[in-house]
Amino acid sequence: MTTHLTPGTPSYRFTAPSSREALRLVRETLGPDAIVLSNRVTAGGVEVVATMDGPVAREAAPVAPLPVPIPPPTLPLQAVAPLPTVDDGNSLLREIHSMRGMIEEQLAGMAWNEHQRRDPVRGHLLRTLLGAGFSARLAKDILENLPTGLSHACGMDHARAELARRLPVLEDENALMDEGGVYALMGPTGVGKTTTTAKLAARCVLRFGADKLALVTTDSYRIGAYEQLRIYGQILGVSVHAVKDAADLAHVLAGLRDKHMVLIDTVGMSQRDRAVSDQIAMLCSASRPVKRLLLLNASSHGDTLNEVVEAYRHGGKAAKGSDLAGCIFTKVDEATHPGVLLDMAIRHQLPVHYISSGQKVPEHLMLVDRRALVDSVFHAKSRSALFVPGEADLDERPAPLGNEAEVAEAEAVNERLRAQCQQLIRALTHNAQELASNASALANGQIGFEETRAIWRRLCDAKLGEEALAQTLRSQALADIHAGCSDYVLAVTGDTVLAGEDGADPRVLTSTVLLSDRTGRPFAAPQQILAGPVQAGMSLSGDWAQKSGKPFVHLLARLPAAALIEQWRSSGIQWAASATAALRILDTGNGTPGTLAKMAAGLTFSTPQATTYRRRPAWVSVAEALVVVRPLAGNDTSDAHGESSSLRCVVRRIVDADSGKPLAHSYMLASNGIQATAQQLAQWPGWRIAAEPYFKLLKQGIVQLAGEVQPEDATMRKQWLIAGQASTTVFRLQYAQDTWADAARKVLARLAGRSVRPGRPVPGPVLLEGLGKFLVLLDALESDGTDLSPQPRRVMAQA
Repeated sequence: MTTHLTPGTPSYRFTAPSSREALRLVRETLGPDAIVLSNRVTAGGVEVVATMDGPVAREAAPVAPLPVPIPPPTLPLQAVAPLPTVDDGNSLLREIHSMRGMIEEQLAGMAWNEHQRRDPVRGHLLRTLLGAGFSARLAKDILENLPTGLSHACGMDHARAELARRLPVLEDENALMDEGGVYALMGPTGVGKTTTTAKLAARCVLRFGADKLALVTTDSYRIGAYEQLRIYGQILGVSVHAVKDAADLAHVLAGLRDKHMVLIDTVGMSQRDRAVSDQIAMLCSASRPVKRLLLLNASSHGDTLNEVVEAYRHGGKAAKGSDLAGCIFTKVDEATHPGVLLDMAIRHQLPVHYISSGQKVPEHLMLVDRRALVDSVFHAKSRSALFVPGEADLDERPAPLGNEAEVAEAEAVNERLRAQCQQLIRALTHNAQELASNASALANGQIGFEETRAIWRRLCDAKLGEEALAQTLRSQALADIHAGCSDYVLAVTGDTVLAGEDGADPRVLTSTVLLSDRTGRPFAAPQQILAGPVQAGMSLSGDWAQKSGKPFVHLLARLPAAALIEQWRSSGIQWAASATAALRILDTGNGTPGTLAKMAAGLTFSTPQATTYRRRPAWVSVAEALVVVRPLAGNDTSDAHGESSSLRCVVRRIVDADSGKPLAHSYMLASNGIQATAQQLAQWPGWRIAAEPYFKLLKQGIVQLAGEVQPEDATMRKQWLIAGQASTTVFRLQYAQDTWADAARKVLARLAGRSVRPGRPVPGPVLLEGLGKFLVLLDALESDGTDLSPQPRRVMAQA
């Protein structure tokens, strides 16, 4: 049915049972150029009002009679909009485009909802990602290519893998540290810049000494800011400088050109403060290139973090080289939905350098592991989810998985894992010769593999007691000492902090790793003490060390107190420690007081030897003198410094091979009873630094093998000893340079599910995980009757 509305400009109302029928009537009556003005659903069907600019071009079809004109009503019809004039053409087009956009948005939403109805797992995964803190845009993008028909567990594996693939991180900390340079830590107020600066400074000091690092602060506004950083500097033995403006910064950086690394603690500013761009411009116009690291607060809202990144990235757009070098996540331990951090790093492609998760310096600063970081996002638990929309808030109900679906999914996962294990065993059995070759290479590599395997097999042996196992490890250490040490046994003592059970206080596990005086390579960690922290020399208790026939020398990171030096001298404990250039000493040769740097200027150095320093050719030489350490100013006593208190001082100097300009000096003090040459002593501090990562690896081994801390449990302490032996084997494998070692590292990495990049070292935790699986597979194959036929191995002495 049609009705004519206006006689001047023809407008017609069409009523039909459906929209398609009404539009057919419009086309048949008014032609294809008709304009639809409105449509609505009425009790009689669908009502469409249409018009056209010109006269009707053709007669109506017989099935639709010509519309009958209606006289104009006395009152205006509000339901019919006036026809557009020529001036209103643009407005009409805008309305049409707006309607088109709304329709497209609705269609997209309908399509997404249809996806969820067809694949309910997708909806659950979307809510999981949103609940973890990821934005809706990234969450949908992650799930865009999700294959249909997956279980929830497989879907989560897909999401985790996609997030890890997109997340940019610092790939190699060694390259960053070796390159050095000037780094500025920036961010809003309260984000933790000063604390993080101190943590980074501690890592730098542990790597190349306090004299290679300097700290700078631009925070002249906050009360006590400089004092806080100065206290950290005193603890680390690092110089601290304060600057006020660009001129000050240029002057200070020019005076610190001999420093390998300079860390700048900047003033905190809101992202909406206009002074942010001034601060960025000051850093970018410095006399040396400044790399900016942005600190992101894990407890901040996503929109706030986005503003922070935009302000600190684009605030210095006009400055040359103003882009951010990366970011550091802070206060991760306070975050309820840490996914927002990963979302921000992926969105802006900011490489994540470190993660800060507490106030302790330097323990609470960690390198980034992609997989571990992504997993931690989904392991985080929030006590409330008031600001995360749920199904009820979205007026949606996901398709229920139900108990039957969950059971079926769990059975499918178990079946998949069982099939993978069977396939792996079949593959290894088929290629048993290759497996035997790797086992034989590890056994003959002199890294303690067979000893580790022997005690690993007795992990659950209740007959093997803690003391018997410790005695076995000491016997092995004595055998290695006779085989790998010439004159001395070098010992590095360190602490491993272990988390307590059920909120208990952390416990400290003190261990001593032994190094060869020929190569500096670790070969044993025979004893661990749950106490401490204890002082060097106390961790090797008992008389077993005296049975080695070689004196032990404890390598220390810093000079011990004067009273402790005298105590060790009386006890016959030998030691060597790094020292700073500003240490106050008395030169026993001429009785002149001064500092180590002043004394070094008058020493005669040995013939230079070729070396490489910061990838440049250089010459290294050493000099030696006897000194007495003087007390700090104001603590002088009347006691004369006798010959018995004198210490050996070895100075190591590096000069540029082309210009002859001094590049670096290092100082080491040692007890007077050590008879090693100055050249030998000069190598020991570097060996100590290379051995310190062992204690972090030991923590990974304990977590993997022993779990939580239960110090009263003898079985747990026995597992710590086994973890220490396994960690020592892995640590020795990391530094092995032979071809067999490279092949073995690749095998263990594959067993741990990690790919090996050419030219990149395999991380210790990966090797530790792979070693555990390798030992389990060896036992499984031998139990299955497979003849591996490895080379004869040394049988571990039974306790």
